[in-house]
Amino acid sequence: MLRTIEITIQNQRYQISSGVTLEEIASQFQQKYKYPILIAKVNNKLEELTKQITNPSNIEFLDLTSREGNRTHISGLTYVLIYAIKKLYGKKANAIIQHSLDKGIYIETNFKLSEGKVTEIKKEMQTIIDSNMPITKMTIDRMEAIDYFENMNDLVKAGVMKYNTNSYVTLYRLGNYYNYFYNLMPISTGSLSNFDLTYIKENGFLLQFPTVYFPDKIMPYQPHPGIFEVFKEHHDWGKIIHVENSVDLNKVVSSGKISDLIRIDETLQSNKLLNIAKEITNHKNVKIVLIAGPSSSGKTTTTRKLCMYFQSFGLKPKMLSMDDYFVEREETPLDEKGQPDYECLKAIDLKLFNTQLEKILNGEEVLIPTFNFALGKKEYKNKIKLEKDDIILIEGIHALNNNILTNIPRENKYKIYISALTELNIDDHNRVSTTDNRLLRRIIRDNRTRGYNVEHTLKTWISVRKGEEKYIFPFQDEADCTLNTALIYELGVLKTYVEPLLYSVPYESPYYEEARRLINFLRLFLPIPADDIPKDSALREFIGNGCFHD
Repeated sequence: MLRTIEITIQNQRYQISSGVTLEEIASQFQQKYKYPILIAKVNNKLEELTKQITNPSNIEFLDLTSREGNRTHISGLTYVLIYAIKKLYGKKANAIIQHSLDKGIYIETNFKLSEGKVTEIKKEMQTIIDSNMPITKMTIDRMEAIDYFENMNDLVKAGVMKYNTNSYVTLYRLGNYYNYFYNLMPISTGSLSNFDLTYIKENGFLLQFPTVYFPDKIMPYQPHPGIFEVFKEHHDWGKIIHVENSVDLNKVVSSGKISDLIRIDETLQSNKLLNIAKEITNHKNVKIVLIAGPSSSGKTTTTRKLCMYFQSFGLKPKMLSMDDYFVEREETPLDEKGQPDYECLKAIDLKLFNTQLEKILNGEEVLIPTFNFALGKKEYKNKIKLEKDDIILIEGIHALNNNILTNIPRENKYKIYISALTELNIDDHNRVSTTDNRLLRRIIRDNRTRGYNVEHTLKTWISVRKGEEKYIFPFQDEADCTLNTALIYELGVLKTYVEPLLYSVPYESPYYEEARRLINFLRLFLPIPADDIPKDSALREFIGNGCFHD
């Protein structure tokens, strides 16, 4: 006689037979979801749909409108794409996942592309999806996995396996092809119909898909040449120094040469910022430098370092923060949920900001505000007056928005977009998300400087990301230059600081799975000590002991 157990789904209780899979249960609830169910949370733990339910459980099904489901959707599409390319052009043909680009992922191939070939790949992907092929999860001996990838001439993937300390590893099979992905996978290709491919150049194209912000449609591709060029520049530099992925970085660490890499990378970063300072100094009309970027990009360090370089050229820089121009707390606009929206432009007293900057540029002495976050109001204690060789640096999330300082000519302004655009990936098929890189930085800084635990940071990160999508990313192309503060070695350093914090998240926390995902990701990198990181490094803004913060 079959044993029955009780499960809870959307606060409703049901009796099922023990041993039933999540896939079978999901099929009975699919009509309640607009998009295919991809994975599930069982008692707060993420599970693929092959999981058998043998104990009383609380089950939450997830589709691509959730962050976890969206990651699974992207992982599945990536696998289908790789498989389609190998079917069409042979096992030596490869797709190399590069980086995020305009609500999609930029991908390069090891063979010449054309618009016709991209259309052919898309058609083959659709055939694979329509066939609803199973994606089978397999646990195999790690040494067997190494042998398999070496025989496939995928030496990077074999290297990832070598730095994995587990006796067994998880691979996924699609058709007769095996691959490794550190994200969860859907159980078949049939749930992955929503995608598009856009040809970019002779060896590069864009894989597009719905996002949690735009789940109902795939947004048309909008080129971002500044961002694209910065990614390319850093990728090319990684090739020159032979550090293109996690395996290359781990080799540097294990050979005892990480100190040299740190010094080389930091010198490169400083030189780039110095060149930007030189360029601005040569523009005699520029009196205002506007600096914006998403959270944990290193804006504060960059701004203060720029000030130092300007001083070396004989200029006298002054710093302003747009955060000091917040409206009084009781005047803060509300979001769609009725909560204070500190991220929107209307949270800034734009009238005061524009008026004061115009007066400052006219040579008047102005009493500027300092926002008291404890009291929720502006206080006026400091005066500023612009002299002949003075230049103003303004930092804020809205600094690139065309709706600010409209009364000041464009030739008087220089705009800088800053972000941590991570180019180092795990291997050819597993990328490092720039968002994850910034999140790790923020977790460390929040804990070190504000005493926030990991759960607090993960909870607020969702609203931070929404604010970035609405108020920062749409204006990135307004910048005169884009500066990448991501360091090629930093994930090994961040690991040593953030890993113990991530382990503090309790199993019952709604953020446990996200913490566990980040722990599993960091296991792919060897730890790197911070001893050789210079005091003026952007990384010091997060890990501490820097000359601009502590």
